[in-house]
Amino acid sequence: MPDYDETFMRRAIAISAHALETPGTEPFGAVVVKDGRIVGEGINRSLLTHDPTSHGETEAIRDACRRLGTVDLRGCVLYSSCEPCALCVAAMNIAGIAALYYAADMDQAGSALGTLPEAARFPIDVDRLTQECGHVVGDRAMPAAQHMDAEAIAILTDWAALARSRV
Repeated sequence: MPDYDETFMRRAIAISAHALETPGTEPFGAVVVKDGRIVGEGINRSLLTHDPTSHGETEAIRDACRRLGTVDLRGCVLYSSCEPCALCVAAMNIAGIAALYYAADMDQAGSALGTLPEAARFPIDVDRLTQECGHVVGDRAMPAAQHMDAEAIAILTDWAALARSRV
């Protein structure tokens, strides 16, 4: 597994924090790294773009592919502010992402966002998605490791408080 670099995780978490100021985004940020430099960035824009696949990880993958002029991201590493869902794991595998580092895990994100009413955030049944689409981080071959969860959870919690106040 490629060496973990806190700089890239900090960037993914900083991107997720933009959701505190940007309506229509949610606090899930990601970066794609190749040869020690960021080649793609993304934040969840599902509500803003009316695109249920516009997750931070998929947006970072799209950005990296555009910038590099390829759909082949073998050798790249993805850093995410939250453990990716099955949709994002599938996209990472299709693109050839070599490894993943994430901050908050699914349970931590669920705790931070779980009390939001449906009007504040479109609900996703992660367990059902996993059963129907495949396995998430812990159950697959791609190397993965969790880092900096406290920082990511703080942003998730702050965003949930703002979302609650907007409903």
